[in-house]
Amino acid sequence: MRIGILGLGRIGAFHAETLSRLDAVESLVVTDPFADAAKAAAEKFGAGFATVVDSPQALLAAGVDGIVIAAATDAHPALILAGVEAGVPVFCEKPVARTMSEGVDVLKAVRGSGVPIQIGYNRRFDAGFAAARAAVRAGELGALHTVRSTTLDPAPPPAAYVAASGGIFRDCSVHDFDIIRWVTGREVTEVYAVGGNRGAGYIREAGDADTTGAILTLDDGTIAVVSNSRHNARGYDVRMELHGFTDSIAVGLDDKLPLRSVEPGVTFPAGTPHDFFMDRFTAAYRAELGAFTEVVAGTRPSPCTVEDALEAGWIAEACTLSLHEHRPVTIAEVRQA
Repeated sequence: MRIGILGLGRIGAFHAETLSRLDAVESLVVTDPFADAAKAAAEKFGAGFATVVDSPQALLAAGVDGIVIAAATDAHPALILAGVEAGVPVFCEKPVARTMSEGVDVLKAVRGSGVPIQIGYNRRFDAGFAAARAAVRAGELGALHTVRSTTLDPAPPPAAYVAASGGIFRDCSVHDFDIIRWVTGREVTEVYAVGGNRGAGYIREAGDADTTGAILTLDDGTIAVVSNSRHNARGYDVRMELHGFTDSIAVGLDDKLPLRSVEPGVTFPAGTPHDFFMDRFTAAYRAELGAFTEVVAGTRPSPCTVEDALEAGWIAEACTLSLHEHRPVTIAEVRQA
């Protein structure tokens, strides 16, 4: 199949490389507002495999079977709608839109179109998280009572990114929120969030927190604890624990775990710590785009819909409000019809 890529920045170039290694993909069509970025990406794959065009419109007119949107967030709504209007299956990196209001507008516009849309939440394709979901679904843990989900970045993103990101809950914690929903099969009903700033000053100046904690109450009474930070000098730490009345399991406890044990005689973890999200989730990104080729082929439904992405977004909205107002917030309070 012929796949179009819109946006050839860091993640777009990474997706291009991943797609080039999938047997189902015969060629790429790429475009980026910065022509040199598109040209550089195309040149990596040799003559004939990747074609550079000068606009999204030209890309959609080039006979693509599906499109991958890795452009700036502000461009996501228009590009999603353009793909749907062209009848072309869409993969779009999260978020659907910069604001939830815009995201709801996208959902209303595409609902009933029959064109599949997959939003990029890669943890759903990580082997550990998939095994955790299977264990929960099989009843191996019994009824859950506690979930702990962690995302700690080794260093904060640039000041310009932080200023435009919408806050740590919207650009970082949403991965935890989505994977909690996906693994447990439950919905979040209420949140209480706190945050602090003891690191980079520009994060505080942007009105954001660099380290946060959130307590999520799920609809069956399970308590989920989410921990996030922009500062984790030892590496990129993504983990989940699930505790039930029968058993407890964990995701992310491997030899590249960026945590040092001080117990006498303990050598775990023994490997070089994960230091980047692309390192930690390389296999998951490959599986995610492999799944998209199946969506394009019509052999599976979208594994992460616009509705799924918005549900994680509502949790982020509730946590942001809770942080600013120092109080519990229900999802119903922030949700738009």
